[in-house]
Amino acid sequence: MYILGLTGSIGMGKTWGTKCFRHLGVAVHDADACVHRLLAPGGAATAEVANVFPGVLSTQNGVDRQKLGAYVFSDDSALDTLQAVLHPLVHQDQRLFLAQCQRRRVALAVLDIPLLYETKARMRVDAVVVMSAPAFVQRQRVLRRATMTEAKLNTILARQVPDEIKRQVAEYVVTTGATRGQALRQIAKIVKVTKTMKGQAWSPDWPLT
Repeated sequence: MYILGLTGSIGMGKTWGTKCFRHLGVAVHDADACVHRLLAPGGAATAEVANVFPGVLSTQNGVDRQKLGAYVFSDDSALDTLQAVLHPLVHQDQRLFLAQCQRRRVALAVLDIPLLYETKARMRVDAVVVMSAPAFVQRQRVLRRATMTEAKLNTILARQVPDEIKRQVAEYVVTTGATRGQALRQIAKIVKVTKTMKGQAWSPDWPLT
């Protein structure tokens, strides 16, 4: 089984990349979706996060992400604390996903990891696909979001490995500054090449931290 890590800075089109891989029949694990499940009512991380960050529960007893964001957005120490809770659970979910793929004899699997380089997840994949777009396109996309501001975007970008560096170190780069169809064609070429490769990254003995 060959494992691709899909990543990209905010506003670079990673969500579209995930859809493209799934459209092409590739099994994808979505880290963001996993975190949503972990913080939902009854989620595996909900109680611990609520204990560490008082007042973040919603009326449905899930974690209100806006309330949580108020704790961690400008506080790196609080963000580190949150990641220490979430990351082992996300890693466990990734491991279960890949074990299922292995049992199904899946040739190619994708781990969608927003902060792949930032969280040292490179060792968990055989190769990396970076979604990328020109900086002005990125800013236009992100600033269209209802709750986004220039200051907030700059804070987010400061915490992420710069797109230029990601493009330099990744095995594959998908450009999303033009049409969605163009990005889909680029991803289709990556799938065609990698689905026949033999992977080395997967092991059922993956550490959870």
